[in-house]
Amino acid sequence: MGATPPGETPLLLRALAGEPVPRPPVWMMRQAGRFLPEYREIRSKVSFLDVCHNADLACEVTLQPLRRFGFDAGIIFSDILLPLEAMGRKLEFGKGMGPRFPDPVRTASDIDSLKPIDPVRDMPAVLRAIQITREASGVPILGFAGAPWTLACYLVEGQGSKNWIEPKRMMMNDPASFQRLMDKLADAVGDHLQAQVEAGADAVQLFDTWAGALSPEDFRRWALPAAQRALSRVKGAPRLYFTRDTAAFLPWLKDIGADAYGVDWRTDIGRAREVLGGAMPVQGNLDPIALYGPAHDIRARVHQIIKRAGPLGHVFNLGHGITPQTPISGVEAAVEAVRSWQWT
Repeated sequence: MGATPPGETPLLLRALAGEPVPRPPVWMMRQAGRFLPEYREIRSKVSFLDVCHNADLACEVTLQPLRRFGFDAGIIFSDILLPLEAMGRKLEFGKGMGPRFPDPVRTASDIDSLKPIDPVRDMPAVLRAIQITREASGVPILGFAGAPWTLACYLVEGQGSKNWIEPKRMMMNDPASFQRLMDKLADAVGDHLQAQVEAGADAVQLFDTWAGALSPEDFRRWALPAAQRALSRVKGAPRLYFTRDTAAFLPWLKDIGADAYGVDWRTDIGRAREVLGGAMPVQGNLDPIALYGPAHDIRARVHQIIKRAGPLGHVFNLGHGITPQTPISGVEAAVEAVRSWQWT
């Protein structure tokens, strides 16, 4: 594992603070999971949710990519939807299927039934996993949560979707109820992130995966203030905000209140830096499918991104998560390319 030498500030935290670094730190969204044979071995015996609810298993899965690739940070193995389960909604992961809520939230009374969460009481495995992983890893460990809009998408739709008709229907036809839902989710998410910080997370990331499904006006009306509300409850560690398909929203992202922003591969990272302000740290943004290419092409793409991002305040990552069929050799090539870079 790429452990930080004793007495040194980890590369990730230096980059997030905008301090000079010899090269950008590197980690990858979904770096733990289905593309690793050691993960598949564990999953052959237990369910996905079993791993999430077992601190020792979640720790082991988090450590697997650190051992194999020497990333500069780990992200705790969990799922963005666990707070919704803690709020009282049954969560299912069918074999070969995505997440599903058999009883989606569609009415004002459904919203009223959502319980406020106490992360220490309701999600102890996540917090314990952070504690033991941080002790075992030697690198910074990130906690994370789903942003209120993205959680509302799954909770109201009941499952994955391309169009998110049901949450948008509620948003347009019953805005007062939808506002109450977003407020409840923002508070739950913020408290979940803060509990992770208190458990030892060195940084936390808020995933707003489906913000790009909104128009600019609806993003500003709904997703942005809810993310602000969630992040305002988090103190004591850097806060990252990631979204995708939102290049047009860049001028407003800096108002969310994060300490760094994740950029997807559809957005030029140099332009993102200009719009967000040169001092604002950014993270990204290699196309995950680039990892399927030859090593020389991966190296060239990685170095181009590093050049465009500049020497200060850049964390190298993908523009979204590693896909299940990603070749291990592609990840190895990308990590080697980052490690070979030297700012002079």
